[in-house]
Amino acid sequence: MAWERRGDNFYYYQSEREDGKVHKKYIGRGELAHIIAHADATMQRTRAQRRERERAEIEEARSLASMAEEMHEAAEILARAEMLAAGYHRHKGTWRRRRDA
Repeated sequence: MAWERRGDNFYYYQSEREDGKVHKKYIGRGELAHIIAHADATMQRTRAQRRERERAEIEEARSLASMAEEMHEAAEILARAEMLAAGYHRHKGTWRRRRDA
């Protein structure tokens, strides 16, 4: 979507992608072209703002997931320490009480 200079005049074109190729669609140079250009610019800004909000939400979710992972690891360490202190040991992935404890 751009204004292109042809000779001494500016004309508004919209780009469309069909089958992987870009084709330009002539809109014009009058008042209607200015209105369409303004609407296109508004839609483009709206899409950019939405993408930015989505990026921020994804980053926040990653941050929360990272904190949750750290909490999980800390809980694992504490649980393991408690089991060892209570006289248990790991045998093939399961906790078992030591015989001498």
